Amino acid sequence: MFTERGNVPVDGPGASRARRILRYSPILVVLAALYAGFVLFARWNQTRNAEARQRAQAAAEKREADARALDAVGGTEFAILSFYATPGIVHRGDQAELCYGVANAQSVKIEPDLGRGVWPSVNRCIDITPKKTTTYTLTTQDATGNTKTASLTLEVH
Repeated sequence: MFTERGNVPVDGPGASRARRILRYSPILVVLAALYAGFVLFARWNQTRNAEARQRAQAAAEKREADARALDAVGGTEFAILSFYATPGIVHRGDQAELCYGVANAQSVKIEPDLGRGVWPSVNRCIDITPKKTTTYTLTTQDATGNTKTASLTLEVH
């Protein structure tokens, strides 16, 4: 069952310890490869799960920031956010800014007509030069036909 080379047996009970270990080395190599593969897979899976948690957290933070931004511009409610003139009193021939902001509006109209287009905006200002004290009326309409109005008077001295 064993052969000899010179006087040293290569296999069997008289073989050296190193030779017996080398006999099982392919099994040890396979076990080491399996262990290394398991460790690599476990680390890859752990990294993948951590990245998925980070993406989920980032998405949740973005949703919260988007909700705060939406609330800051009127949310989902149809509303006139602002309508003002600055300065509130001008001298004849001086210029003023007429500013408005609306949320969830389909159309916007300012009377008397400013001679410029107006459209729904969260914050828009238009330069005006009134010749006399004037009351401006902002009328806005949403997609379902509801309307809201606001008025202001710009005094001219």
